[in-house]
Amino acid sequence: MSEPTFEKPLQPPFSAEKLATVNVHLRSLEPQQILAWALEYLPGLHQTTAFGLTGLVAIDMLSKFAQPDSRPPLIFIDTLYHFPETHELISEVEERYGVKVHVFKPEDCKTVEDFEKKWGEKLWEKYEDIYDYVVKARFCYLTVEPGRRAYEQLKVQSVITGRRASQGEERASLQPLELDSTGLLKLNPLFAWSFAQVEQYIKENNVPRNKLLDQGYRSVGDWHSTSKSGEGDAGERAGRWAGKKSKTECGLHKDYFDMQRKAGVSALFYRIMESLNRPS
Repeated sequence: MSEPTFEKPLQPPFSAEKLATVNVHLRSLEPQQILAWALEYLPGLHQTTAFGLTGLVAIDMLSKFAQPDSRPPLIFIDTLYHFPETHELISEVEERYGVKVHVFKPEDCKTVEDFEKKWGEKLWEKYEDIYDYVVKARFCYLTVEPGRRAYEQLKVQSVITGRRASQGEERASLQPLELDSTGLLKLNPLFAWSFAQVEQYIKENNVPRNKLLDQGYRSVGDWHSTSKSGEGDAGERAGRWAGKKSKTECGLHKDYFDMQRKAGVSALFYRIMESLNRPS
């Protein structure tokens, strides 16, 4: 049976039928083959990563068959609340693979102090929807924010993610290639891998990993929403968003329009409360 033919690069519109045809083809490939296909066919390809294990596997795989200047540029959204160990890992990845990580922070904020002067302390506790939007989302109710600036400046049309179906929850029905509500193509090269396969690859290829994973953490995000997994905790993402059972996905992979609606309402309420509490 001959392989399907696709235009290079893929061109919109990306109908459900076109995506289905692409996914039938990609589901038959190994992750390395999916990544090689993406280099040929996906327009404006970049890799968004928080340097979790699956993202690191993709970075390592690409390094084995693509020269540094032909690999998708790496994008890291710095919320300003990452662990020091995460920043150490970024430097290690840059040195190991000879790549430059493009780092984007909340607008006009270089430090936690800058952010809290603008938005107040513990925004993630008071207005979680605004926090997710301001520090990660591609659009913000009030201004253009990190992801959006990254995608505009780097002309991003497609991204490689570290999502896998075995992570469960909203990712359980993951496909190799998806189109989000804004028209962004999302490639999930390891969509079919188990956590055990990821760990095995990391070990066999001596891939750099976050030191916190050796200190009782299973998944690493912002320090304020990441805790060590306790006895009986299930799942590789145990310890993320502690105490928030309804939260299973980070801001970068939530539905944009739903986030826009929630953040808009929350931001309006936030501004009203700020004005009421401001000394006259």
